[in-house]
Amino acid sequence: MYYPIAVEPGDDQHAYGVIVPDLPGCFSAGDTLDEAIRNAREAIELHLEGLVEDLDVIPLASSAQAHVGKPEFAGHLWALVDVDITRYLGKATKINVTLPANLLHRIDEYVASHPEYDSRSGFLAKTALEKLLCRP
Repeated sequence: MYYPIAVEPGDDQHAYGVIVPDLPGCFSAGDTLDEAIRNAREAIELHLEGLVEDLDVIPLASSAQAHVGKPEFAGHLWALVDVDITRYLGKATKINVTLPANLLHRIDEYVASHPEYDSRSGFLAKTALEKLLCRP
């Protein structure tokens, strides 16, 4: 999932500040823009771990465009941080699923040509998650 981050530009005396609008209370900083973005990933991951520990729902990531015009982010730079939230969804559970043979064959062909899906199970899980997290 790509979380948009708002980066407040730094200078010689100030660090770059980072706000994650979709995760209230999640923020970070860095001495350089690159460091601020790297630190944002760590802050997001720690924030998500805290939500899981508290049994809270993981908020959906919105588009950066949804935040760009907001006055509180005037002058900020925008970036997207890719975080795999599947590790925060709980332990893997094996199940039996019945699918038509042709569909299963097409899934396997797709997975074979798309390395971002490690396996058939990975494809099914990521696709289901995308559908479930889709905003109407």
